[in-house]
Amino acid sequence: MLLQDFLPSPPLRDYVRLIQVIHFVFPAGAALPFKAYPPRPEQCLAFYPRDAEAVAYDGRPKVTRPRAALIGQHAVVSNRYVGREFLALQVVLQPGALYRLTGLPQGELTNTFIDAEAVWGAELRQLTARLGSAAGWPEMLPLLERFLLGRIARRRAAPHPADAVGQLLLRPGPRLGLDALADYACLSPRQLDRQCVQRLGVGPALYARIARFDRAFRLKNRQPELDWLSVAVACGYHDHQHLAKDYRAFTGRSPGAFYRQDTQAPERGFGLVEAGGNAKLLPTQNV
Repeated sequence: MLLQDFLPSPPLRDYVRLIQVIHFVFPAGAALPFKAYPPRPEQCLAFYPRDAEAVAYDGRPKVTRPRAALIGQHAVVSNRYVGREFLALQVVLQPGALYRLTGLPQGELTNTFIDAEAVWGAELRQLTARLGSAAGWPEMLPLLERFLLGRIARRRAAPHPADAVGQLLLRPGPRLGLDALADYACLSPRQLDRQCVQRLGVGPALYARIARFDRAFRLKNRQPELDWLSVAVACGYHDHQHLAKDYRAFTGRSPGAFYRQDTQAPERGFGLVEAGGNAKLLPTQNV
């Protein structure tokens, strides 16, 4: 069983933050759990070479994702349902990279996903078939990297200062207001907000809140012994109530209730915790 983040090779790092590999095999007859996936500051290209993944929002019926999906920025919880053999390769992209690669307005992908084959056609379909016939994930990663390098060579849009704002908001530190972020990008506040929606899927204020919430969620996973006030202060919240407000907004639950729900996620049954901050080099780079 595996839940591991890998750093991409250097030529990809302007576009790819990390590649996450998830591989679980559940015993025959075992009940298949789901994961309540909280909002994170990420846009992804995800592949499912074995059993498919299904997703549901707000109690709506489950929808099966395609074998390759472009997943936009989320500000809501998505309940993800795995198969008997669940293998996912999730390419977490740099802020603005999905727009640069596709030219698609990212506001149209917020809180949803589309079939990547509808965007990249036969080339993506060929990659999906090769991933499906590979013996295991170590053989898949070089295929995936070659595909990404090819797409970067044919990118649809250039970098923009709004992308740099997204990068800035991913880093821990004092929260900057819209005017300060606009000055950083040499844009007016209205221009920055418009460009962030276009390229990141949400405005800078919401993106900053999601990034801070994600830091708190991951810190609690890494250090479950911390009380919620300590988590809140360490992640830039004023107090516990300030943190609880974001938990309610993004998950519909209190911090404690959502943490308890996360302990039932598929990876927890294998003694794994998706804590972040432990990315390794891809195996092909260690040769």
